[in-house]
Amino acid sequence: MTPSPRFGRPAWLALIAAAALLAAHRAGAQTAPVFTPEQLRADLRYVRDTIAGTHPDPGFSADAEQLQQAYRRIDAQLDQPMTRDQAWRLMATLNPVFADAHMLVTQPDAGGQSEALVAGGGGFFPYEVVVDAQGGLTIRAELGGAASPLAGARIERINGVPARRLVAGLLERCHGDTPAFRADLLSTRWPFLYWKMYGDAASFDVLTADGRQLRAPAGRRLPAYLDGRAQFDRQFRFELLPGDAALMTVNTFYWPDKKQFTDFTARAFTQLRDAKVKTLLIDVRANGGGNDDMWMDGILRYIADKPYRWASTYKKKVIKGRESATEKLGDVIDGTIDKWLPPQPDEPLRFGGATYVLVGRNTYSSAILFSNVVQDFGFAKLAGAPGSARVRQSGGTQNFVLPASGLALSVPRLIFERPSGAAGPALVRPDLLLPDSPYDSRQLIDAVLDAARR
Repeated sequence: MTPSPRFGRPAWLALIAAAALLAAHRAGAQTAPVFTPEQLRADLRYVRDTIAGTHPDPGFSADAEQLQQAYRRIDAQLDQPMTRDQAWRLMATLNPVFADAHMLVTQPDAGGQSEALVAGGGGFFPYEVVVDAQGGLTIRAELGGAASPLAGARIERINGVPARRLVAGLLERCHGDTPAFRADLLSTRWPFLYWKMYGDAASFDVLTADGRQLRAPAGRRLPAYLDGRAQFDRQFRFELLPGDAALMTVNTFYWPDKKQFTDFTARAFTQLRDAKVKTLLIDVRANGGGNDDMWMDGILRYIADKPYRWASTYKKKVIKGRESATEKLGDVIDGTIDKWLPPQPDEPLRFGGATYVLVGRNTYSSAILFSNVVQDFGFAKLAGAPGSARVRQSGGTQNFVLPASGLALSVPRLIFERPSGAAGPALVRPDLLLPDSPYDSRQLIDAVLDAARR
């Protein structure tokens, strides 16, 4: 069961006031639109009604009573005008209760908002961080991902506020399957979420656990998770490694030009053949999902040696535009995946060596379906730390905009069981369990190669 948010109304109002003070210095900033309580309550009703009309089974991840309590608590606090950010700070407390990274209330266009902040002279917290599920906060890198001499330093206070209090406030607004997943998500998105929760500042005073007092100006660049999203070479990479090995990094299964991706994988498997590679590592640790046909046509084409399916059973809600003579609007339908996809035994670039798929903190959605398939059918071994996301995935995510505030709402209309139909484990569990340092991604790569040589 998901714990209820710990912040009461006075603490939440204090956070809003602090955020307003921190942001007030922005000279010439335009006044944010303000929405009435009536408009915001209509937005909350929209959230409830949309989930009811889209999700086949909210109880798949959310405790029904806790969810109703959260709705009532939020409704009671919608008694004064609010900006969009203020409304997000309240409505986003639904996210841990949803307990599914496909169901969330979030800020729209994080990339566009971030670019506008930097272009307008604002900035972010100047470090990328690691958040643990117990509320600890450490520096991972400079903002944007460059190496930092402060990596590993534990943060005790930011601008005089205890770091654990700041972390707690954000974790209570993060989405995701489990507390560990939400901590990993906050680690990735800290600069943006810190800004949306607590406002921006010209500089940051940071106290570390070893007593260092650091003062750093706000970072004037995009956070690492937003930087390079549209650059193919930042999302997809291939390299030959010593010892007849190779590494293919696939950071997303969403790309607007599918042919560009399949051309990339064809070149990679050509190099594998020509270099007589015996061990292939496919790194999807940063892959949050996308389109299943990307990995079916771009990867499994070359490594699958038997028929496979991407799931065993499904549950779906029939939504508007998906009705048929046999499936009425609002029906919830249980079914079996009867379509099996054949291998390509005559594929000249078929790889017959040992394949390892590296999974990690940000592996999700279609990337989990991919990892389920390769694990269940023996196409590869999964490697990495114990997972924090479900193997039983929701999907078919529908995206909506709250009518007044413009906040974004995502709701899945499908639930899939893994191809084998096995009830457990509940979370992703690699075949090869190895530590995965958040400070050095190469450590896991080296550990897998060492294990493969034994």
